[in-house]
Amino acid sequence: MRRVEVFPSDGGNSMLKWYRVRNPLRVVVNFLVIYACRFLPSLALKRALLRLLGMKVGRNVSIGLGATFDIFFPELIEIGDNSVIGYNAAILAHEFLVHEWRRGRVRIGRDVMLGAKCLVLPGVEIGDGATIAAYSLVNRDVPPGAFAAGVPARVRRR
Repeated sequence: MRRVEVFPSDGGNSMLKWYRVRNPLRVVVNFLVIYACRFLPSLALKRALLRLLGMKVGRNVSIGLGATFDIFFPELIEIGDNSVIGYNAAILAHEFLVHEWRRGRVRIGRDVMLGAKCLVLPGVEIGDGATIAAYSLVNRDVPPGAFAAGVPARVRRR
């Protein structure tokens, strides 16, 4: 099971009360910075801007065009040194559900390759040196050095 905190919603759809979860002004600032980073060609500038939001971004991390990070809790995302985040990948640290919402830290280790259009859910840890194939849904931990692929992602070899 993923490491997430669960918060019940008071009366149905938790997304309707998103403004109670996080200050709307903070969400707007996060959105503007993260959205701008999706299209910036400079990897160094992307890393610097994401660090300003509280993300822990290691040295020499490469973030591909269109990669998107959680706008509510970017400070819960950690990416280790020398990792590559592929084109249009998405990393979430929260999820709104019908009767609850969840929040969890995402840790991506050193030398990780996260393929194009991957989705990483809250509370997941990807170990050092792991490779995640393109279009994979990472909904559970991936051990160090493993190759994982699929929807949901499964370890194919270690």
